Amino acid sequence: AHYLRREDAETQDILMCIQTGKTQDDPNRMRFATREFYVKSEEEMAALFPEYPEAIENTAKIAALCQMEFQFGKYHLPEFQLPEDWDGDSQSFLEKLCQEGFRRRYPNAGQDYKDRLRMELDMIIRMGFVDYFLIVADFIGYAKSHDIPVGPGRGSAAGSMVAYCLDITDLDPIQYSLYFERFLNPERVSMPDIDIDFCYQRRGEVIDYVNRKYGSDHVAQIITFGTMAARGAIRDVGRVLGIPYGEVDALAKQIPSGPNNQHISLEDALKLSKPLRESYEGNPQVKKLIDTAKAIEGMPRNSSTHAAGVVITKRPVYEYVPLAKNDDMVVTQYVMTTLEELGLLKMDFLALRNLTILNDALKMVQKTQPDFCLRDIPEDDPETYEMLSKGQTSGVFQMESAGMTGVCIGLKPQSIEDITAIIALYRPGPMDSIPRFIACKQNPGKITYKHPSLTPILSMTYGCIVYQEQVIQIFQQLAGYSLGQADMIRRAMSKKKAKEVEKEREAFLHGDPERGITGCVKNGIPEDTAQSIYNEIYDFANYAFNKAHAACYAVVAYQTAWFKRHHPKEYMAALLTSVLDSSDKVAEYTAECRTLGIELLPPDVNESDADFTVVGEGLRFGLVAVKGVGRGFINRLLEERASAGPFPDFVQFCDRMFGMELNRRALENLIKCGAFDHMGYRRSQLLEVFGQVLDGVAASRKRNVEGQIDLFGGFGGDELQSLPMLHLPDIPEVSAQEKMAMEKETTGLYLSGHPMDAYRENAKMMGAVSIGSVLNDFGREDGPKQYYDNQRVNLAGVISKYRTRTTRSNTLMGYVTLEDDTGEIELLCFARVLEQNGSLIRENNPVLAVGRISVRDEKEPQMLVDELKSLREDGEEPAAPGKRLYLRLPSRQDPLAEKVKLVLSFFPGEAGVVLYYADTKKQAKGCCQIHPALLEDLQERLGKENVVLK
Repeated sequence: AHYLRREDAETQDILMCIQTGKTQDDPNRMRFATREFYVKSEEEMAALFPEYPEAIENTAKIAALCQMEFQFGKYHLPEFQLPEDWDGDSQSFLEKLCQEGFRRRYPNAGQDYKDRLRMELDMIIRMGFVDYFLIVADFIGYAKSHDIPVGPGRGSAAGSMVAYCLDITDLDPIQYSLYFERFLNPERVSMPDIDIDFCYQRRGEVIDYVNRKYGSDHVAQIITFGTMAARGAIRDVGRVLGIPYGEVDALAKQIPSGPNNQHISLEDALKLSKPLRESYEGNPQVKKLIDTAKAIEGMPRNSSTHAAGVVITKRPVYEYVPLAKNDDMVVTQYVMTTLEELGLLKMDFLALRNLTILNDALKMVQKTQPDFCLRDIPEDDPETYEMLSKGQTSGVFQMESAGMTGVCIGLKPQSIEDITAIIALYRPGPMDSIPRFIACKQNPGKITYKHPSLTPILSMTYGCIVYQEQVIQIFQQLAGYSLGQADMIRRAMSKKKAKEVEKEREAFLHGDPERGITGCVKNGIPEDTAQSIYNEIYDFANYAFNKAHAACYAVVAYQTAWFKRHHPKEYMAALLTSVLDSSDKVAEYTAECRTLGIELLPPDVNESDADFTVVGEGLRFGLVAVKGVGRGFINRLLEERASAGPFPDFVQFCDRMFGMELNRRALENLIKCGAFDHMGYRRSQLLEVFGQVLDGVAASRKRNVEGQIDLFGGFGGDELQSLPMLHLPDIPEVSAQEKMAMEKETTGLYLSGHPMDAYRENAKMMGAVSIGSVLNDFGREDGPKQYYDNQRVNLAGVISKYRTRTTRSNTLMGYVTLEDDTGEIELLCFARVLEQNGSLIRENNPVLAVGRISVRDEKEPQMLVDELKSLREDGEEPAAPGKRLYLRLPSRQDPLAEKVKLVLSFFPGEAGVVLYYADTKKQAKGCCQIHPALLEDLQERLGKENVVLK
């Protein structure tokens, strides 16, 4: 807890403003009434309450009663619930399962394989982790038996033969030269850590199973705390102090990033950044800002639930750690690292979207190939590797960033080992070795080894040290270390423990009899060669990657690539279904479908399922993509279609779905997105009559009910009535642009085209880059980037939405969303741009934006606009409908009047607008385009009563 003192009152006030989203100069904000809200010392309390000395004594007694001694270094692992028919103990049960799995996994194994299994089992038993492995194997077995997709493995656990035999992992550790000691090290006893990837949709079912099996009071999720980092603290305090956004943003960007993009403190930033230090020393306002930010830096900003962490305990969780409620979920009040220090079992139930994609694609393929399964995918398919070598990596797990695509083109992978190396190398540090790696792969004559004994260790990586497992293997085979000892040195090297590393050099060269290390020289390696090898290991150990993890993800990457190559429609349907909540990704993958020659078809009431489906040579959009159409209605529609057949016409659809959650909004949106196009209707016609048809169906149902009552001796009535006739007005279809606008409105996507289709050549001639290329570049966690903060670029697209806000300096600022067929980005338009180019800012207008990329912390990039230009040809601007808008303003001199005129300029058109000035009762007239966004903006500024449309 942060100990607050009287002098911390200013910090408290700042924190209050941050929490409530207010500025310090807001007279109506929440604030502390006094400066007394802090933890007082014993002396202060005694002075304040001299007549109650016993109160202080009682406080101390209560504190003593609340004393809790935590025990560190002792494990509190849960007990596995053995089957009722098992007579033995946990150890014998584990050995039984392992032997059964061994016979299944290695039917023709030799003695060396059996010895490896025995060694691992002995280690697990000696370290006391028998129940741990049984628990993990049990819930993974539950997932697999209930068709919940599970990953082939993750992290160093894939190096365990026991895990492979128990079906915890699906990667043969022998085939990929993986070591158990990288996972569990007898030289350094630590809790095993098996992280598991599950289908992101059904991961919760596995956690529910664990809750049922061990009791909900023995299972809890783990809390995490978001803290105020340097840049975030600067921005928060700057907003509270009312400093203009531009000044605060510039200051925040002067804070450098630490190694591997890690946060650094403000104290370190002042030492490292000369511009920041000069601003701090020369500007009193900046000094106050940074000093205040330093006071709150590192404080918790918010709490949330860890995305994957679950703790399972032997006794109820509350006996070990305090609990809390977070979003209706029971969580520990201690973070993950503290739980591990307390000896509690933490497991990561991770969600991997790509497992769901593979499973969905598999099910679609099984409709025509019922016996097909993932195990049938060959690991050496030349067509898959050819696709990757050509850089066709969009939608392929781990491989779709621009940098990874470039490595694939250069390396031309021919095996899962090659893909494993790409995943391991493409990170800051090791990526410097990529050119050498590619050169050696393409020209084996360039491969060199410092000593022949390195050849079997480094041959798979063309003479380069890439993996941690290779570092361990070099220590073992060249210098006689045990695998456990080798991993300890590898850890020391990766953490740059210079003293330990230098001390170990002698043992590597000449051995250490006390530890049973022979050394390189005794093994026939010249001392100068051994020195050179040791230096190279030290250089690479900090960057070497865990091969077990890379190999597991390489398998998933290969499987996704194989599906894309051999079942592209099924794979892209599954891929698109998985990203429906991301318009950027949908745009990217629909563009890839066009590249693959796959036609994209709009939703259809007779052909669509809930999700994307394969129809002939194309993909049909799922009904779940349509706004206002709930899952309940979709399920009823699919049930109705399955039982009674397709819907022959619009009226039959309305009649059969009446009373099944069909409402006007859902029906209107189905029309707008094209779900009835196949019936031969024009969307314009159905939009005119759908309300009448629904009313007619409702009336028909009512008359039918009344008729049935009469037939059975009821209250009298007419004969049963037929359905209403469909009288379609003879009106033209909506334009292509209007059609696309309807699709965007109802699905968030353009289905029949994109508004930018007509302007793409203009955009290219004006030097525009795609929005998606900028977003994807900043979305990658590592690798070289084509785009960077403050870089000047040209972006072209259509304006999908915008809003304006008044800044604290009383100027207008526009927030404009620009999109093309690859993604969307927010444009920040300051007053000068609004004044000069405001007439271009309206929905569906194609523009070129000239400006600079702006990145705030880890958020998506924005663009600071210098200029907007129209992409339309001269004379192409559409005319607006003529209506009259009346606006009431206090006076012509009121600052609001100028802002209203500026907003009106964003909407040029032919509709009349009248400005009425209340003080003089005089009017001013003009023209504009009547648009919902304009009305909303004006009503917010002037009040609804002062905005009248006639």
